[in-house]
Amino acid sequence: MNFKSFNPPERTLLGPGPSNISPRVLSAIARPTIGHLDPEFLHMMDEIKSLLQYAFQTTNEFTMAISAPGSAGMEACFINLVEPGEKVVVCSNGVFGGRMVENVERCGGIAVVVEDDWGKAVSPAKLEEALQQNQDTKFVAFVHAETSTGALSDAEALCKIAKTHNCLTIVDTVTSLGGVPVKIDEWGVDAAYSGSQKCLSCVPGLSPITFSPAAVDKIKNRKTKAQSWFLDQSLVMSYWSGEGKRSYHHTAPVNSLYALHESLVMLHEETLEKSWERHQEQHQNLANGLASLGLEFVVPENERLPQLNTIMIPDGVDDAAVRRYLLEKYSMELGAGLGKFAGKAWRIGLMGYSAQYKNVVLCLAALKDAIENAK
Repeated sequence: MNFKSFNPPERTLLGPGPSNISPRVLSAIARPTIGHLDPEFLHMMDEIKSLLQYAFQTTNEFTMAISAPGSAGMEACFINLVEPGEKVVVCSNGVFGGRMVENVERCGGIAVVVEDDWGKAVSPAKLEEALQQNQDTKFVAFVHAETSTGALSDAEALCKIAKTHNCLTIVDTVTSLGGVPVKIDEWGVDAAYSGSQKCLSCVPGLSPITFSPAAVDKIKNRKTKAQSWFLDQSLVMSYWSGEGKRSYHHTAPVNSLYALHESLVMLHEETLEKSWERHQEQHQNLANGLASLGLEFVVPENERLPQLNTIMIPDGVDDAAVRRYLLEKYSMELGAGLGKFAGKAWRIGLMGYSAQYKNVVLCLAALKDAIENAK
C-alpha cells in the first residue's frame, strides 16, 4: 500500500464535541516537545492548575488534568472515592447518568438510582426523597449538563441537599465547564470532572478534575486500593503538587497540555462571565432561528443547556440523510440522538470557539436546505 500523510477536511463542528479549535490552540500544540519533568514544563503545569482553579471557580489544591478524556475523569472520581459496599445515590436523566451507575457498580458500590425523564433537569425533590429513604448514603452523583439531551440541572440546589445529608458530591461538568456557571466552592462540589474538547475548545484527550479537601481526605484514607493504578489519584498527587515535589508517575501528554494551557489562557482573557454570556447569546440566536423553521426543542426553555441544543426531527425527515447532506454539502457536523433519542433528535453544539454568530447563521441556512433536499 502507498501510505500518505493524513490531511483532514476542514469541518464546522456543531455536534456534541469536539468543538472547533482556535488557531492559537492549534499553534500551541505544534510547539517543540520538551520533557515532562523539564523545569519549564513543570512551571507550565502550575499555571494550568491555577487556570483550572479559575475555570472551576475553586481554591482546591488538588486541581489538575488527567492524561485521558472525560470518561477517564469520570472513572477517576468514582474509583478513587467509592469503596465496596458504599452507597451512592445517582441522579440519572440521560446516557451519562447511566454511565455513573455503571461506574458505581464496577467499584463494588451500591447504586441507588433516581430517574428523571430524558430531556428534563434532575429533580431536587426526588433526590431529597431518595436520601430520606437511604440515610446511609455516602455520595450523591449527577450530571450538571447532560450531553445526551441538552438538559441543565440545578447543581447548587442538588449539592445543598447532599450536604444536608452529609454526603460527598460527584459532578459531571464535561459539557458545562466554560459554557455556563460552574462554581465548585460556592456550591459545595467535592469532586468534578470535565473534558478538554467541549467549551474549552482544546484538543480531545484531557480531563480537568478537581477534588475538595474532604474528597482528598477520603482518597488518602481508603481502606482498599483504587482498582486502577493509572487513575489512582493518590499516586498522581505528588506529580502535580508543586515545584520541587514532583515524582514520576507517567509520561504526560506534553503537547496536548500546551494546547490546554493556551485554551485556558484564552478563557481567562475573555473572562468566564463573558464566555457564559457569549454561549447564552448564540443559543438565543439559534433558538430564534429554529423557531422560524418550525423546529422544536426537546428540553423545556428554563432547563436548556445553551451550548448543547437538542431538537426533534420533523416527521418524515430522514435523520441520517440530513446529517450526511450537511457533511457532504457544507462540511458541517451535527450530532445524532443518543439512547432514547436515537433517530428522533439532532444535537446542535455551540461550544467554545464554535459558539460564534457566523456558525449560527450557517447552521440555520444549511439545516433548512438539508431538510428540504436531503434524500
